[in-house]
Amino acid sequence: MSGDAATLWPRVAEGLRRDLGVRTFDHWLKPVRFADYCTLSGVVTLETASRFSANWINERFGDRLELAWRQQLPAVRSVMVRGGAAANERAAALSSQPLPSFEPPPPAPAANPALLNFDPRLSFGRFVVARSNILAANAARRMAMVEAPQFNPLYLCSGTGQGKTHLLQAIAQDYAAAHPTANIILMSAEKFMLEFVGAMRGGDMMAFKARLRAADLLLLDDLQFVIGKNSTQEELLHTIDDLMTAGKRLVVTADRPPAMLDGVEARLLSRLSGGLVADIEAPEDDLRERIIRQRLAAMPMVEVPDNVVAYLVKHFTRNIRELEGALNKLLAYAALTGTTVDLALAEDRLAENVRTARPRITIDEIQRAVCAHYRLDKSEMASKRRVRAIARPRQVAMYLAKELTPRSYPEIGRRFGGRDHSTVIHAVRTVEALRVNDSELDAEIAAIRRSLNS
Repeated sequence: MSGDAATLWPRVAEGLRRDLGVRTFDHWLKPVRFADYCTLSGVVTLETASRFSANWINERFGDRLELAWRQQLPAVRSVMVRGGAAANERAAALSSQPLPSFEPPPPAPAANPALLNFDPRLSFGRFVVARSNILAANAARRMAMVEAPQFNPLYLCSGTGQGKTHLLQAIAQDYAAAHPTANIILMSAEKFMLEFVGAMRGGDMMAFKARLRAADLLLLDDLQFVIGKNSTQEELLHTIDDLMTAGKRLVVTADRPPAMLDGVEARLLSRLSGGLVADIEAPEDDLRERIIRQRLAAMPMVEVPDNVVAYLVKHFTRNIRELEGALNKLLAYAALTGTTVDLALAEDRLAENVRTARPRITIDEIQRAVCAHYRLDKSEMASKRRVRAIARPRQVAMYLAKELTPRSYPEIGRRFGGRDHSTVIHAVRTVEALRVNDSELDAEIAAIRRSLNS
């Protein structure tokens, strides 16, 4: 049976190449060779040149390998990749033998076809829970259960890289496992918009509407991208109404709460706020350390000292994606150069990452800092009052918002009481001109900037 399993590896590999992309496959999985299949345990053993590569593949692609093998051989229970000297010798022997020609069997059906579109690494089991994300994590688990959820729709909001998409994927996978025949649709809000526009232009709106309304579970990622698109918002509103009326489930993510989605119709905001709005806050020190420890536990051959873990926790505070990216960069450099991971290496190789990972300043923080400096109530930033004691600080806040954030003039105007972009441009130019000759104002702005950076 091991020989029969060996003939399936080229087909498994070709499927992985399509799913993961040529670049990722060629870098990590192309050197992998079939080693053995045990019919008693159901374990497929694969081999690659180094232990580091084997650990990395097991961590990053282990679930994907298992799924790919089960499609070809349902009796497979798990897949293990091993590396080292023995693997090198066996790979050299195998490389001299031509692969046998065969007619591969048809793929075995998955329990739910929707599972094939999801990333098995993004599961609830791999989502580390702490105070900052416990509400969102527990609400997501409830949404995936067989029983009807207490709150529907579920609205998850956080900054980038905090785990929103991870939870979407986990909900989809658990729901698919609990509801084998369910119709699950996971798409970005931007894709929703593009498909809607395409359906309108192609005269295919009925099919577009029917597909969405047939969903048992609809998951929409990054809702902020439909801001200002009135026709798309109208269709999304009707879709939500139909799904809610039919008792279907809806999960939405965005980078801010519904009330802060400027340019979104009030009726749509009402629907989105009608279930549960769950914030995912910035990850605390304990959560960031536990995430690093979890990743390292899956790579037992990799040694990372405690002071390096502490360095990563201290400097990568903004989101989980940057933290994991820094860890991956450090481990990859050490493995590819044969260097020992220590604090000196971390400080040297991650210096640029540390600089770019500093928390970004928000318009809200700028408004608060300006109001604290001039002793104003924050509501004055959006008020219509034009007395100099209020108008000038408001102009300073607009100037700093343009200088310290990536927001556009229209976006800044919306955060200052819905002002026109020309008002913001005028404020920025006025403050720029005043700073040249008004040393007192220049000193005030410098003081506010220091308070924001501290």
